[in-house]
Amino acid sequence: DANRQISEYKFKLSKAEQDRTTLEQNIARLEGQVARYKNAAENAEKVEDELKAEKRKLQRELRTALDKIEEMEMTNSHLMKRLEKMKANRTALLSQQ
Repeated sequence: DANRQISEYKFKLSKAEQDRTTLEQNIARLEGQVARYKNAAENAEKVEDELKAEKRKLQRELRTALDKIEEMEMTNSHLMKRLEKMKANRTALLSQQ
């Protein structure tokens, strides 16, 4: 009976050691995954920050371009009015002669 118990305990010990080895391997694999996911998350955050900076830069450039367009449209309008006045003055001078 004692030998049977010893054999049973030896089997249980062997099984527990196998389970422990399996669990240690799982831990190592999961730690590797965690490290990869952490690295990927850090890279994604870095890319996100770069994209946000690029977006802000492009929005500034867009505002500058829109301001410049508005300024040029105002200048064009002013010049068109001056041209119309000059044409009207020329027509008036030619009709007086």
